[in-house]
Amino acid sequence: MIRVIVAALLFAGVALPGDNAVNPKLVQQADFTVIGIAVRTSNAKEMTADGVIGKQWGRFMTEGILGKIPNKADKTIVAVYTDYASDHNGEYTYVLGARVTSDAEVPAGMVAKKIPAGRYAVFTTEKGPAPKVVPEVWMKINSLPKSAAGGDRVYGADFEIYDERASDPGNLVVDVYVGIK
Repeated sequence: MIRVIVAALLFAGVALPGDNAVNPKLVQQADFTVIGIAVRTSNAKEMTADGVIGKQWGRFMTEGILGKIPNKADKTIVAVYTDYASDHNGEYTYVLGARVTSDAEVPAGMVAKKIPAGRYAVFTTEKGPAPKVVPEVWMKINSLPKSAAGGDRVYGADFEIYDERASDPGNLVVDVYVGIK
């Protein structure tokens, strides 16, 4: 009986607590620049032992990359998905870093990426361990019908915001911004 009620609510478009992957908040985002470490990958690769995003996080933390980024706008960590080869099935560049006020100084081994202004659908993860809740929200996003996010995805730049709600990686909440038309 409970499953029938939940299915009826979802079919009717009613949001359940924590169901932000179905009903994202739509925002107009100003452009900004991120400096950080970059790697090329794909969702298919990330589903295997050859995945590199987890390794990038390990490197980011052990090498103290955040502390080496000049001109940080704040203490927030930003993970950017950009330079898409096609859509969520193709390769993309993953940049892990911070929003900056100037990209005049880019440390060796890092890149600067400009995130374009535009419309974004903001999805919020459930509260939980990063390796569980972040991939789960991306699986929901990538399984949505084409315009369910409030507009068609543009595959220009998408990003995750790791703010004060992400201070405990075992029990965090992350906002995922997906660029839409």
